[in-house]
Amino acid sequence: MADIIDIDAAVIGAGPAGLMAAEQLAQAGARVTVFDGMGAPARKFLLAGRGGLNLTHSEAMPEFLTRYGAAQARLTPAIEAFGPQQLRAWADDLGQPTFVGSSGRVFPVAMKASPLLRAWLRRLDAQGVQLRLRHRWTGWDGEGRLSFDTADGPRSIAARATVLALGGASWPRLGSDGSWSDLLAAKGITIAPLQPANCGFVAAWSALFADKYQGAPLKNVALSFGTRTVRGEAVITRDGIEGGAIYAISAALRDAILAEGEARLSIALRPDLSTDDLAARLTKPKGRQSLSTYLRKAVGLPPAGIGLLQEAAHASGVALAALPPAELAALINAVPVRLVGTAPIARAISTAGGIAWGEIDADYMLRKLPGVFAAGEMLDWEAPTGGYLLTACFATGWAAGQGAAKYLG
Repeated sequence: MADIIDIDAAVIGAGPAGLMAAEQLAQAGARVTVFDGMGAPARKFLLAGRGGLNLTHSEAMPEFLTRYGAAQARLTPAIEAFGPQQLRAWADDLGQPTFVGSSGRVFPVAMKASPLLRAWLRRLDAQGVQLRLRHRWTGWDGEGRLSFDTADGPRSIAARATVLALGGASWPRLGSDGSWSDLLAAKGITIAPLQPANCGFVAAWSALFADKYQGAPLKNVALSFGTRTVRGEAVITRDGIEGGAIYAISAALRDAILAEGEARLSIALRPDLSTDDLAARLTKPKGRQSLSTYLRKAVGLPPAGIGLLQEAAHASGVALAALPPAELAALINAVPVRLVGTAPIARAISTAGGIAWGEIDADYMLRKLPGVFAAGEMLDWEAPTGGYLLTACFATGWAAGQGAAKYLG
């Protein structure tokens, strides 16, 4: 296959960050080709949209920006330039209006990623952006050209500017396997180790508990770790626990496990009731009811919650039925769960780590590789679910595309 030697810009990675960078370059008049190793674009984006695409969040910008933790200062210019409001206007312009849900999260009215992606690809095609699939990037050749593995063999591409948007290392079967980190490290680029983010955790369950309750939900609970408390839902897995409320505090839990080998999570099973209210309910005569029936009727605990109580009591070497009402009430709203590891990065929603911020300039260009830009999850940032992940991917893609267009003049 003949080389493409006459393009202005190559964008590697056809996810939200890459496609947004391509759009900015095309609008600036550049000839752009997007390369992706998979057989279809935006595979992970489509997966994220199956349950209703959470595009962004409606909260005020000062609070919104705090969700990016240590990377807040570096991400702020891009998100202020192309943040929630601009993202919603962009979707509306594609014929995909959005709405704000009861939680403040923003979704397309269609509640799917596929209509938005189709409209976006049509626009890019009209702008002259070319898409080359099944092109797996393998670095640079001896002449500084981009190298790819394709079905027809190795291929070299010459481009005046390159935007790398290859994602992190979660869901590798959808294309983002993190293999780029070795390619950039070989060029002297500092890469913070890729770690799971918005991930589940391994708990020291007994075999009996794991067999009985794997897959069981814990609804309307409050999870606490350190100074953070999050209301929401979680799911018991055979190996541990996962779910939206867990993801919200996953960074702190992960870092504690890395530093200390474990983290102690506290779960309030009835957070709307005070300890005194629970204790009062637990003073009612138990009669001939089983303990499980009594806890279900007296304080409204579901089977999984009761099982979690029994698991915690067993681990502590106490008999749950022997606890006085005040101690049982305290345990119900502070069930200790010992977490001893993170779920594999391949199962995480996103990743932390990536290209160190000191390696890129204000235009998202790699200082050691002039003309090469980076965007999306390749960079060293993380954020909770709720629209923050996608917003930063779009925003950094926008910024890298603007930077590459500026570099091309």
